[in-house]
Amino acid sequence: MTERFNQSHVVRLIMLVAGVPLALMACTAQVRVAAPAVYVPPPPAAVVAESDGVVITAHEAPPPLPDYEQPPCPGDGFLWTPGYWAWGEAGYYWVPGTWVRPPRVGLLWTPGYWGFVGGAYVFHAGYWGPHVGFYGGINYGFGYVGVGFAGGRWVGGEFAYNRTVTNINTTVVIHNTYNETVVNNVTVNRVSFNGGRGGVMAAPTAEERMAARVQHVAPTVQQAQHVQQAARTPELAARANGGHPTIAATPRPAAFHASGVVGARGAAAAVYHPPSPEHAGTNANAYRPYANAERPNAAINRPNAIGGNQARTAHARPNGPHNGKPNNKRPNKERRPA
Repeated sequence: MTERFNQSHVVRLIMLVAGVPLALMACTAQVRVAAPAVYVPPPPAAVVAESDGVVITAHEAPPPLPDYEQPPCPGDGFLWTPGYWAWGEAGYYWVPGTWVRPPRVGLLWTPGYWGFVGGAYVFHAGYWGPHVGFYGGINYGFGYVGVGFAGGRWVGGEFAYNRTVTNINTTVVIHNTYNETVVNNVTVNRVSFNGGRGGVMAAPTAEERMAARVQHVAPTVQQAQHVQQAARTPELAARANGGHPTIAATPRPAAFHASGVVGARGAAAAVYHPPSPEHAGTNANAYRPYANAERPNAAINRPNAIGGNQARTAHARPNGPHNGKPNNKRPNKERRPA
């Protein structure tokens, strides 16, 4: 019996020893080696537009404002946005003045301006708001004489135009107009920046500081397209036109090849491009904007080349609401300020 026990014990021991490698093999088969990690680069940084808060600076002053006439107002509800020098990869380029529909009734446009700060020229972008804010004291003309806006005002849900400083075409029906003298108490020149050597010495008024604190509305899609088109137009670069762009103003945003385009004085003659197919059915008078236009007083509207810069004072603002009746009187003939 003892012999049987020993034999059984030996057999079990042999089986146990023999099973160890099998168990180890089984364990080894279950071990999985992780694949090496693959590097995934982060997504490219988003390009932030000017309206998203990018600060645009330049280390050279913008050129003087070009001398040009305002295209006639294309119809009721359009507001004038003056041209200005913008900065791009090739330096300064001109963004033509143009007529724009505001985002909603009751809003006015505060133009952008360049200001000299900390040894550089910083661009302050324009915006829409219920009041016109500070735009550097720059005399852009056509109602933007350095402070406020004298080119028109909202009367209820309609915009009324001051014919003294606004180009109204008799072939286009404009229902709300009035004549009001604009007192220009600033030095008339073509300086395009605030502060620094040779810049306009102006500071925000109490009203302008208040306007800066209210909610602003960004430029419209049409305005953004207008700026983008200007950046892609080689002849608008200051290096190419010497400060006298052939496209100084347009009748509508991005309409750079319409016959209503106005060139700056001293610019090379612009080449006329026929209307695009989408304008084929437009009234022919729309392509002869100056044929029957009443031109406002150029002394008030266009900055001249007089040198010097003085601190500005507030001009006389429009009085009282307009009665809503059309006013067909011609603009007053005023003398250019001394």
